[in-house]
Amino acid sequence: MEWFMVSPLMLVVLFFVAMLAGFIDSLAGGGGLITVPVLLATGMSPAHALATNKLQACGGSVSSSIYFIRRKVVDLKDQKLNILMTFIGSTTGALLVQYVKSDVLRQILPLLVICIGLYFLLMPKLGEEDRQRRLYGLPFALIAGGCVGFYDGFFGPGAGSFYALAFVTLCGFNLAKSTAHAKVLNATSNLGGLLLFIIGGKVIWGTGFVMMAGQFLGARMGSRLVLSKGQKLIRPMIVIVSAVMSAKLLFDSHGTEILHWLGIN
Repeated sequence: MEWFMVSPLMLVVLFFVAMLAGFIDSLAGGGGLITVPVLLATGMSPAHALATNKLQACGGSVSSSIYFIRRKVVDLKDQKLNILMTFIGSTTGALLVQYVKSDVLRQILPLLVICIGLYFLLMPKLGEEDRQRRLYGLPFALIAGGCVGFYDGFFGPGAGSFYALAFVTLCGFNLAKSTAHAKVLNATSNLGGLLLFIIGGKVIWGTGFVMMAGQFLGARMGSRLVLSKGQKLIRPMIVIVSAVMSAKLLFDSHGTEILHWLGIN
């Protein structure tokens, strides 16, 4: 059992940080870019920060999923295979990351995220309405569930955007519907990854539960906007979050080189 104490004031700060992250994540993904650095700033080790982040992220993704399921935007019966493949993928990724270096993925991820942002920016009609479906059944479940789920368990940032992109491009769903379905798979991969972290004893439970409550509230507010504002709000949010996420990931990987290039020692 791991113990880590933060001050009551810091817990309040973490609650509101998680609420903001849950709100943003429910619309465009990328909430972990906010929560992980803050958790690291409390003095947690990277392993404890990532594990606790998975716990609190479950609050947001489960909150959004429940909302969309109750509003009948998502039918769980239709998503059983996708959920199964996502769970298998995420637990496999979370297990493998403990033995394999993720440096290569860290290098190429900014380019992938930039491509997502540009794709939504340069395709203004994308996701406006439902279109013809390209993949069904197991092939879709393996790509959208298994592959993205594996990525979420193995690394994580931007997984929500990858899920949404899969539903838009391969299922032909409109953007609001894709975002709703993406949260169900995101919740699944969060739970799968969390399970492995729990087994490893890395979760800081007290801090994680406080942040989970904030995530739950923030995600619920964001989910309502998905259905009421839909296309007008989600598209610019995905573009903005993708740009910010790419910049941060590039700086994390090449910060020293960038500062040197700018003439800053």
